Amino acid sequence: MDTSLFISYRDRILNNCRKVILGKDDVILHVLECFLCSGHILLEDVPGTGKTMLLRSFAASVGGDFKRIQFTPDLLPSDLTGINFYNMKTQEFEFRPGPLFTSVILADEINRATPRTQASMLEAMEERQVTIDGVTYKMKEPFMVMATENPLESYGTFALPEAQIDRFFMRLQMGYMEREQELEVIARKPASVLVSELKPVVTAEETEQLKKAVREVHVSDAVGSYIMDLIEQSRKGTRFGYGISTRGGIALYTAAQAHAALQGRDYVIPEDVRDLSIAVLAHRIGGSTMSMEVSENRVISMLENVKVPLEAM
Repeated sequence: MDTSLFISYRDRILNNCRKVILGKDDVILHVLECFLCSGHILLEDVPGTGKTMLLRSFAASVGGDFKRIQFTPDLLPSDLTGINFYNMKTQEFEFRPGPLFTSVILADEINRATPRTQASMLEAMEERQVTIDGVTYKMKEPFMVMATENPLESYGTFALPEAQIDRFFMRLQMGYMEREQELEVIARKPASVLVSELKPVVTAEETEQLKKAVREVHVSDAVGSYIMDLIEQSRKGTRFGYGISTRGGIALYTAAQAHAALQGRDYVIPEDVRDLSIAVLAHRIGGSTMSMEVSENRVISMLENVKVPLEAM
């Protein structure tokens, strides 16, 4: 495989997003890894740290349809999936698609909606389809949900169901910028104006090609066993509320492949797995009520207790 294609793809998206988001290249790269693995991403942090702007910038960079959904307590499942309405002219019921039928969806403050509305997204996120009144409708490809989440202790939030949390490929945190970067952001044009000026820098054909090429990245038996050792470690004892699911193991495996490719390698090393373990595994441990800090510390402890293979290839 030609890893230079991944490097070029990565650099174009990074440079475009940097026009809006400063000092967060690592977060942007993780979002890109999710995108190449057809995964969904959960971005959790306090309001006002640039979560929405980062995801809007990424969506503008990769092109395709984009819609933003503001989640509120009164949002209904049909507001997302669509409804069958009666057409008086034709005297027949017609399906009116909801905003889920879009390539890239920004689910803003997803945990402000009730569990019933959150659950309506499960089929779409996992199977790329929705079923309404017994009829199944396929989603567009690529299809990616990029959700922002307020901390659970914030007023007016609902815990995400564990089944939905497990469907998110990664959970990331923005954090505050450095002082100089934040001063530059404060003094420049509004971020919404900068985002509106962004143009796509990659094509759909490139994206499809690289999504297929990601699975060609070599994972040695030693690295594969290391991943399984981590998964099995999470299922031992009672210190973990929940063990890592098979879906979580697949996510870590494919994320490591994407991470390696974007670093210019056609093989995975143990450091790729370690670098991604917190982002991919932390939100799958301990349930929805556990804080990010506690769950991340548990993954760090797990990494310390699992022997790293000496051979990477």
